[in-house]
Amino acid sequence: MRIFAKKLLTFSLAAAVAPAWAETVPLPPDDVSVIGEMRSVRARQEDTLSDIARRYGLGYQEAVLANPGIDPWVPGEGTKIVLPMQHILPDAPREGVVINIPEMRLYYYPPAKKGMPRQVVTLAVSIGRMDWKTPLGVTRVIQKTANPAWYPPASVRIEHAERGDILPKVVPPGPDNPLGKFAMRLDIPGYLIHSTNNPYGIGMRVTHGCIRLYPEDIQAFFDSVPVGTPVRLVNQPFKAGRRDGELYFEAHPPLDEDQATYKNFRTHAAKAVIAASSRGDAGIDWKRVEQAASAKQGMPTMVSLELAKPPAEASAEIVKRVSVQLGE
Repeated sequence: MRIFAKKLLTFSLAAAVAPAWAETVPLPPDDVSVIGEMRSVRARQEDTLSDIARRYGLGYQEAVLANPGIDPWVPGEGTKIVLPMQHILPDAPREGVVINIPEMRLYYYPPAKKGMPRQVVTLAVSIGRMDWKTPLGVTRVIQKTANPAWYPPASVRIEHAERGDILPKVVPPGPDNPLGKFAMRLDIPGYLIHSTNNPYGIGMRVTHGCIRLYPEDIQAFFDSVPVGTPVRLVNQPFKAGRRDGELYFEAHPPLDEDQATYKNFRTHAAKAVIAASSRGDAGIDWKRVEQAASAKQGMPTMVSLELAKPPAEASAEIVKRVSVQLGE
């Protein structure tokens, strides 16, 4: 099914900004992983890239990567802004919540409603700084709190005190509370999925390890996700998947602490693409894969190869290309 309907998140809220475009689309079959469609808009004179990103439910890094060469603070009246609203689903079970840390994006697979097709909802998030990393692994939501108070850990209070910012032991609900109006506790001590009083930090590494959502997204998400929902935190800067018989590849910048691991990015890109290909090495345009892996713009790129040569000759050429990409 080629048409993936996009609409305003059915449970999103009105906000001071224009409503965020969280993507809610039909969950495709198991052998299809690409959802959504690319879009573009023209910037207004008063817009920053952060304004546009928030308006369409994108994070700051997503918007910057998709629009290289554009000043994020003054894009300029009439400048075409690419909206990366197409995504490859992470390689993880399609249930509960999946958060791809380097992508700074959350995928929620609500339970199917009787007589209705399953859907997937995707939201931009903020993650932990390098010195306060968001953990990886499988956990679950164990508590939900509306209008939460914030009890800053001693380590956070010390950090703030070192720069002259004295935090109280308890920050009550209200506009100064960094948890915002809703918080969901994970079964990892000290870690939450929550709102924020700093929405323009969404899509950045700015937290002490927690996952932050836009204020206009959090209540709907909070209301929809029950206690006990599994949460998978994965680290997949390179993703690949299929749609309409075509193969797609998507690359995001690896986390700073993983730069050494992904130094030979071609190997990781090749492994992701081959794993998603229904024909192994065959039919892959390795030049496009390398370009996308090098650019790391966070947008799916079609990397299917149209084979115009006889199968034996084409196969030999493909094997040679793979060897070159792997540095062999």
